[in-house]
Amino acid sequence: MNNQDHILVVDDDHEIRELLTEYLRDSGFTVSEAANGREMWRLVNKEQIDLIVLDLMLPEEDGLSLCRELRAQDDTPVIMLTAKGTLIDRIVGLEVGADDYLPKPFDPRELLARIKVILRRIRPSREKAGADEYAYISFQGWRLDTQARQMFSPEGVIVSLGSSDYMVLRALLEHPNRPLSREFLIEHVYGKDSQAFDRSIDVCISRLRQHMESDTRNPTIIRTVRNAGYMLVSQVQHEK
Repeated sequence: MNNQDHILVVDDDHEIRELLTEYLRDSGFTVSEAANGREMWRLVNKEQIDLIVLDLMLPEEDGLSLCRELRAQDDTPVIMLTAKGTLIDRIVGLEVGADDYLPKPFDPRELLARIKVILRRIRPSREKAGADEYAYISFQGWRLDTQARQMFSPEGVIVSLGSSDYMVLRALLEHPNRPLSREFLIEHVYGKDSQAFDRSIDVCISRLRQHMESDTRNPTIIRTVRNAGYMLVSQVQHEK
């Protein structure tokens, strides 16, 4: 990490915002804070934000809706905070595009550790994207822009990808027609030190299928291989 990493804390609880802002600044980050969605968007549109810590329960517009809208625009990592800690709540958060999920109450040291894990994960991938050997990767009529991290559908519709979805897709494209286990994908996407669970990969695959498959119940591009994982079935072409 370095002091150029800019964290945005979005929470309507003033004490939590103040605590996290002070703690993260003491840990070497630049930190901004917002009490609601309007303030969040003002800062997102004004500043270069590297990661967002987003509370689920916000006035006016909740964290799930904000995360979903954010994912339609860019791949800024999101750690979602919530007083609800059940597995289904975690899955919902991941399904709308959150990179990680932390139930309240939590130890700020755990949040800091998770922030560092995500930033370590995305930095090499972003640096690689900035100097990627291939500008575009084509498969099954789709075209992936490796610089903008966007897909173009066969009809020319632009689809933006979150960081986790992009990394899963890149792993599949790097090993076409070969089953990749969930364990392999977790390490490739989240890193060896990650606490991610199998379902997080399933959620990424589900989102990719929703973009690409005409029938998500009978996928033809990203198939499930029983007891083996997932496989992208396609010829892959690279363009410089």
